[in-house]
Amino acid sequence: MTSPCMDRAADTIACAERVVVLTGAGVSKESGIPTFRDAQTGLWAKYNPEELATPQGFLKDPQLVWQWYDYRRRLVMEALPNPGHLAIYHLEKVLPVVVVTQNVDGLHKRAGSSDIIELHGSILRFFCFDEHHSADNVECNLQAPPLCACGSLIRPAVVWFNETLPPDALQRASELVMQADVVLVIGTSGLVQPAASLPWTAKRHGAKVIEVNPDRTPISDLSDIFLAGPAGVLLPQLVQLVEDRVGKPTS
Repeated sequence: MTSPCMDRAADTIACAERVVVLTGAGVSKESGIPTFRDAQTGLWAKYNPEELATPQGFLKDPQLVWQWYDYRRRLVMEALPNPGHLAIYHLEKVLPVVVVTQNVDGLHKRAGSSDIIELHGSILRFFCFDEHHSADNVECNLQAPPLCACGSLIRPAVVWFNETLPPDALQRASELVMQADVVLVIGTSGLVQPAASLPWTAKRHGAKVIEVNPDRTPISDLSDIFLAGPAGVLLPQLVQLVEDRVGKPTS
């Protein structure tokens, strides 16, 4: 027996021609990846997160920042996509879906999703600090950042505090939510800008906003439907209901 809100959400999604899924740290937390601030444990508990995630912090102590991101990268590489990630992939099999994520862990790709906009970059990619040359085959467990051929320090390809989001990614995400019939907001706090503004943009342009979160957020009052609970529990149920309404995929 499903709840009226769950049935209404499934009906809304099943009628959509364009769906955007916006995900935040809560989705990855269900795979055992701590949120940015939660990751401040053990050795790292004495550091301010902003000191470890700014261009200024990197230039001040590149070895410290490199080791912090190497630690986080190992956590990511040990994690597996959870049922929430997999449900989003299965939704893509029955409806046109684009994933817009604030997460840097690559778990949506590993789950099978094919069209992903990584607003905050990827902890699994690298480029050089000065010239943004792409860097491949960077080893883990290095004590300090290696150097690019141009002589610049290699850094993780993530968006730090005091940096702007990749313009192409933000522009495409904004255009997609303006064109969407449904924006499904999952596991985000609704506090980190400019990603937090995307549901509001979607709403202004006529999209239905459905939020899935254990707790209410600033987006909850905006949402047409709020589903309270973890993504890994609710999304498989929701996607199954959508499949029942539109017909299950043939492959």
